[in-house]
Amino acid sequence: MPAAGALYRRALLGALPGLGGGRRSAGVPAVELAVAGIAVDRTHLADYDRVCGFRLTDRLPATFPHVMGFPLALRLMTAPEFPIPLTGVVHVGNRITVHRPVTADETLDFRAYAENLRPHDRGRQVDVVLVGSVDGTEVWRGVSTYLGREGKRGGGGRREQAGRPTTPAGSARWRVDPRVGTDYARVSGDHNPIHTSRLGARLFGFPRPIAHGMWSKARCLAALENRLPDAYTVEVAFKLPVPLPSTVSFGLLPDGGFALHDSRGRPHLAGLVR
Repeated sequence: MPAAGALYRRALLGALPGLGGGRRSAGVPAVELAVAGIAVDRTHLADYDRVCGFRLTDRLPATFPHVMGFPLALRLMTAPEFPIPLTGVVHVGNRITVHRPVTADETLDFRAYAENLRPHDRGRQVDVVLVGSVDGTEVWRGVSTYLGREGKRGGGGRREQAGRPTTPAGSARWRVDPRVGTDYARVSGDHNPIHTSRLGARLFGFPRPIAHGMWSKARCLAALENRLPDAYTVEVAFKLPVPLPSTVSFGLLPDGGFALHDSRGRPHLAGLVR
């Protein structure tokens, strides 16, 4: 796997004037990246489970292959021909399909590619697809949708409110402490400074660091762990960011979905398992 630290340095240097931050491509890169033979580090898995609230088992949480293959997706997103610069990108949605349970004694092959670049009223969106296979058979697929904001910058990350879900009765309240940003960065390899640094967050319009969207999704799935079948798709839309620290409410929706809300009932995340 590529080294994530070097990729982040490349992205930050590319954002500086005169060092590669010019006009971006009008299309997605015509390339697919692949790495074979990625084994599960059981210590890493246990650490991830603890940070996200999963039970310690040999079965991989649905979100863990995303972490395993994230450096490959990051390599794709930091390529000069990628249409949206990594700095300032907003993760607005994620869909994961688990075809069957994957266990810690299995070795995965990953491939990553981008597709479906499309206009958005605040810029452009693109899907980054990460596929995990075992012995040539796809067992896991993740699709992350990213928004590249163009024009007005900053603004504290307020997201679209269209399709705002009904506020559920909170079945659980979670205190999200400041360490969530750095702890999840450590186990995920996603060291975006908006999650780990007050200064880094302020540079992008947030008054304080915010939780990773994929931590929020993982934490919700940990709460649903006993309800999940062996094969399913879980899709989430990331709404308002979760500031660190904060208290959030998790609840189930009448249509079988789930949501994460702040103390005033505003949605941080809306999801559905099918």
